[in-house]
Amino acid sequence: MPSEGREARHPAVFVLDRHSRPLQPTSPARARKLLNQGRAVVARHTPFVIRLKDRAAAESSVDGVEIGIDPGSKHTGIAVFTTDNGQRRGLYAVELTHRGGQIRNKLTGRAAYRRGRRTRNLRYRAPRFNNRTKPKGWLAPSLRHRVETTMSWTKRLARWAPVTGVHAERVAFDTHLMAAGRPLGGAEYQHGTLAGTEVREYLLAKWDRACAYCGASGVPLNIDHIHPRSRGGSDRVTNLGVACVPCNQSKGNTPVEDFLKHKPKQLASILAQAKAPLRDAAAVNSTRWALWRALDAVFPDAVRTASGGRTKWNRQRTGLPKSHTLDALCVGVLDTVTQHPHTLLTAVAGGRGRYRRTDPDRYGFPRKTNPRTKTVQGFQTGDYARAVVPTGKHAGTHTGRIAVRSTGKFNIRTRHGLVQGIHHRHIRLLQRADGYAYATQEEGTS
Repeated sequence: MPSEGREARHPAVFVLDRHSRPLQPTSPARARKLLNQGRAVVARHTPFVIRLKDRAAAESSVDGVEIGIDPGSKHTGIAVFTTDNGQRRGLYAVELTHRGGQIRNKLTGRAAYRRGRRTRNLRYRAPRFNNRTKPKGWLAPSLRHRVETTMSWTKRLARWAPVTGVHAERVAFDTHLMAAGRPLGGAEYQHGTLAGTEVREYLLAKWDRACAYCGASGVPLNIDHIHPRSRGGSDRVTNLGVACVPCNQSKGNTPVEDFLKHKPKQLASILAQAKAPLRDAAAVNSTRWALWRALDAVFPDAVRTASGGRTKWNRQRTGLPKSHTLDALCVGVLDTVTQHPHTLLTAVAGGRGRYRRTDPDRYGFPRKTNPRTKTVQGFQTGDYARAVVPTGKHAGTHTGRIAVRSTGKFNIRTRHGLVQGIHHRHIRLLQRADGYAYATQEEGTS
C-alpha cells in the first residue's frame, strides 16, 4: 500500500531565537521541556510559538522548511513541511476560510441602498463621478481578499519558521469551455493542460463528491447527463452531475423528472444545484496570477507552481485522503510523504470590525449609532481568551473568541457553540484580536 510507513503525528511547535528570528520547528514534547526548564517563553498562543531566551539563530543549525499552498474559492490549504530526497514530512497544517462571499453580499447590499435612494421620490443625489476607470490588474474586493489573506498567512509562517521554498497550485478552470459544452475550434484550445479531467474535477467539487441522486460518497462516481442526451440534453456543465454506478444504470436515459417523480424536493434541489453559476471556478481563475505575483515578490526565486492534476496524482499515489491541507502537502514534485500532522488549525477570516458608525434600516437610512469605544474592561471583540467559571449554569472552562458588551458580561464563541453572559472577571486574555477565529480539528474530517 502507498500509505505504508507514513505516520500521523502532533503538529510541530514554531520556535524563535532570543532576537525573534525563526529557528527550526520542534516537537511538542521538546517545547514543553524547554518551557519547564525556563529556557523559553510563550510568544504566541495560536498558532503556538515559543521564544528561546538563551540561543540565537547564528548558534543553531537551521535546515529550513517549505510551504505548500492549495488555493481555493472558499478554503485555502497551507502546509509546512521539510523535504529530504523527495520525501516530505508534514509539520503543520492550516485551513484558511475566506469571507469573500460575505464581502460580495455586503457590497451588493450597499449598492442596492444607494440605487434605491437615488430612484425613490427623494432629493436627487448625483453620482460622485461618471468617468470611473479601473487600474490594470484590478480585482474585486471579494477576490482581492482571497489573495491578501493567503499572503498574510504565508508571511506569518515565514516569521515563525525559516521558509526556503513555496509550492503553489496554479490551476485554471476554463469556464468558457465548460459553459459552452462543445469544441470551440483549434486543437490547442480543445486540449488544454487539464483536458479530460477539468470538467470531472469541477463536477466532483460542485456536488461535494457524492452521488446527486442517493448521496452516496466514497464510491466510484460517473458523470451523468441530468437531461439525457438521447432526449435532447446538452453537454453543457449545467446539464452534468455525478452519480454512483447503481443510480447511473437505473436512471439510464430516463428524464430526471420521471426518475425522481416521487421525490419532488430532491428534484428541485438537483435542478437548482445544476444551474448554480461557475462562481467558485471563476474566483480561482481570476486570482491565480495575482497570488503568484504576490508570492514571487515576497519569496523571489523560491516559488514553484504545479497543476491540480499533479497534486491529485501525488495524493492518490501516497494514499492520503482528500482535504485542502493534504492537497497543499502534495503540491509539486515529490516521491513520498512519510509524515503528516493528525490535527490541523482552522482559521476563519472574520475581519477586524466595521468602519461605519451607524447601522442602516431596510431603506438604507441611519437607524442607530454604534459606540466609538471598542474596549470594555481591557477586552475588545475578537480577542482570544479563556474563561474559568467556578459556579452557575456556565460553570467550566470556555476558550474562544469573545464579543464584548458594555455591561461587562461577554459572549464567548467556542468550538462547541456560543456561551453568553460570562462576567469579565472570569476571563483571561490569551491573544489579542487579529481578524481570525481559530479552532482545531482532526485531519480528514472537513
